[in-house]
Amino acid sequence: QLQGRHADLQQTHADLQQAHTDLTQAHTDLTQALADLQLQHRELEARSVQLQATLQQTIDTYEHSRSWRWTAPLRDAGQWLRQTFPGLVHVSKTVRRGWQRRHMARQILREQGLWMLVKRAWGKLQRPQAPRLSAITTPSALAPIGPLQLDTCPGSQRPLVSLVIPVYGQHLYTFNCLRSLGLHTDLQQVEIIVVDDCSPEPAEPVLRGVEGVQWLRNATNLGFIGSCNAGAARARGEYVLLLNNDVQVTAGWLHALLRVFALRPDAGMAGARLVYPDGTLQEAGGVLWRDGSAWNWGRGQDPENPAYKYLRAADYCSGACLLLRLSDWQALGGFDTAFAPAYYEDTDLAFRLRALGKQVIYQPDATVVHYEGITSGTDETQGVKKHQVINQKTFFERWQSTLAAHQPNGVQPWREVNRQARKHVLVIEACMITPDMDSGSVRMQALLEILTGLGAHVTFVADNLEYRQPYVQQLQQAGVEVWYAPYVQSVAELIERTGERYDAVMICRHYIASPLLGLVRRHAPQAQLWFDTVDLHYLREERLAALENSSSLAATAAQTRAQELGVIQACDLTFVVSPVEQDILARELPAKAVQVLSNIHEPLAVTPGFAEREGLLFVGGFQHPPNVDAVTWFVREVWPLVRAQAPDMRARIVGSKMPESLRQLAGDGIEILGFVPDIEPLLARSRVSIAPLRYGAGVKGKVNQAMSHGLPVVATSMAVEGMNLQDGTHVLVGDTPQAFARAVLQLDQDPQLWQHLVEGGKANVRQMFSREVARQTLARLLG
Repeated sequence: QLQGRHADLQQTHADLQQAHTDLTQAHTDLTQALADLQLQHRELEARSVQLQATLQQTIDTYEHSRSWRWTAPLRDAGQWLRQTFPGLVHVSKTVRRGWQRRHMARQILREQGLWMLVKRAWGKLQRPQAPRLSAITTPSALAPIGPLQLDTCPGSQRPLVSLVIPVYGQHLYTFNCLRSLGLHTDLQQVEIIVVDDCSPEPAEPVLRGVEGVQWLRNATNLGFIGSCNAGAARARGEYVLLLNNDVQVTAGWLHALLRVFALRPDAGMAGARLVYPDGTLQEAGGVLWRDGSAWNWGRGQDPENPAYKYLRAADYCSGACLLLRLSDWQALGGFDTAFAPAYYEDTDLAFRLRALGKQVIYQPDATVVHYEGITSGTDETQGVKKHQVINQKTFFERWQSTLAAHQPNGVQPWREVNRQARKHVLVIEACMITPDMDSGSVRMQALLEILTGLGAHVTFVADNLEYRQPYVQQLQQAGVEVWYAPYVQSVAELIERTGERYDAVMICRHYIASPLLGLVRRHAPQAQLWFDTVDLHYLREERLAALENSSSLAATAAQTRAQELGVIQACDLTFVVSPVEQDILARELPAKAVQVLSNIHEPLAVTPGFAEREGLLFVGGFQHPPNVDAVTWFVREVWPLVRAQAPDMRARIVGSKMPESLRQLAGDGIEILGFVPDIEPLLARSRVSIAPLRYGAGVKGKVNQAMSHGLPVVATSMAVEGMNLQDGTHVLVGDTPQAFARAVLQLDQDPQLWQHLVEGGKANVRQMFSREVARQTLARLLG
């Protein structure tokens, strides 16, 4: 046996000698190769120096040449043109549109004065401003561990949120995570449970200066999944929030996550927008491909890009920050230990939650800075990180039938990101909608919300690329993807880039639609082209021309009519807001499809009674000339008749962009309030709403808004046109100063008539203008 062992050792020795010889030869070869590479490197460096010298010599020759000096002004002019061309195009387009409407400008000058005309013209000429970025900054250097007082929920009370933080070493990061919670979170209804996964150096003694935290130490190392489950088992809150220890939260993050459950009744889980410490995006929700592999949507991109800024359903959100109801967590049994120690447990939980009929929602307003890989590293071939590859197979085998409906890796990611969208709709408006300022914006916001509620992915862009808060954020939180400068340079660019995505393109207002029709047909040939008139502009202008007996205004109306009817002729479907306008277009263009899609309001179930109210109320945006004319006529012609019979009565005039000509009408019971951010209290305390419009078109939002708040209306025939409102049943109508004043006094003094109109008005809104009516129309059109 010893001789046999000796022979084996001799053979091993011979093998080692041969291996040593091979390694020596390999080393010699590598040394020679390195020498060759170094020689090539020196030659390339020499060649580079030579090329740089030749290039510099060429540059010097050109720059010192006579032709280069002579053409310098041309180059400067070219650079100036490249920088200013977009602005010149904007000014040119605005000036052309303004010249076409010069007669309307004269009307504004006469009614509202020179200053208002100049102010409005200047506003039209302004280029859209770039957005002010949210406060996502590179986090400061990690603070050293020290004392920290966290004012969390007392143990005697039930918290709203149980925040579970699993840790394994890396105590400096845990301290800074807790510190950021103290800086940016209202912790009065929050309990914090830190689960120490049997760290070699226990967390609690190291962080003994931290107060307001519950410490839980595992007897053995359970991994991320086991630690999260252990911490959640101790949770007492309505919600459980899982948070990595290598993150820092930012202002408003928790409120934004909780808001998801108020905004989306189908929400089962909410995830945050994760950014790296350098400010780039780590994840805006996750995408799962057919093979079970995952994408962090937007990784490495600008986190402020509009593509990553709207609330939406996602395949999953990272377990670095997840919020869900504790009852759902318990019903699902928490993270599945089949994925222990970590990876794909958050994805599996998302799929199991979705199987219950609930959604995983990405919340861009909750921003969390994530130091990725601090505990587990980033190398997928070793340590805990290797389970990312192993668990992908486990996940795929479990969910293979569900994943079969997903695309192969990397195919049409924009569609996969909005996987649940039944349709993709692009909506183009003139400017950013402002629902607290005008009724057209109230209608548009409701339409956008209804479309998203019907399962459509809606993209919205203003023709002026305006970024205006809080309106952009309101749309984004409603699930609308909103584009603006500088992320897109024009609506035409957006159509060229994304036209293939849309099933329908809806353009509002004829002067916006006219130059875009060809682009949509070329870049989105598959899309239905919808035109939203908002109201028939030419009809309003014709009525103004008749009221003023103006041939110049009639000429402007004729130009508008030709353009507006041309747009309707070119589109697949046109929306109007009243049956009156539908009938007019049926006579003008009988072959075209025209659909009524009116203003949208919901009547309040309970509103204050007659005795709790007093005074008159007018509401309207004064960038709209008919409203200026209406108030002027009412104050000068009607109000003296009212005050003669009711000297104590008061009338409040409310609206944005109030011209000085109207402010000068204040006094003698007329209160000129201008823009009021919240008019709900005024709607609740006023006794009569007035709508003294003498010209216009479409359906008047001020009338529906008042009736839906239990505020009866006195109006002209023009103000209630196309609304199926009957004099004496739903409203009171008066077209002369005497008839209007008589109706105001009668309604102010007759409680029984007042209550009769309240009930009739609410019934009309419910029947003709509710969200359900609009929803049925849009659902039918979307198929």
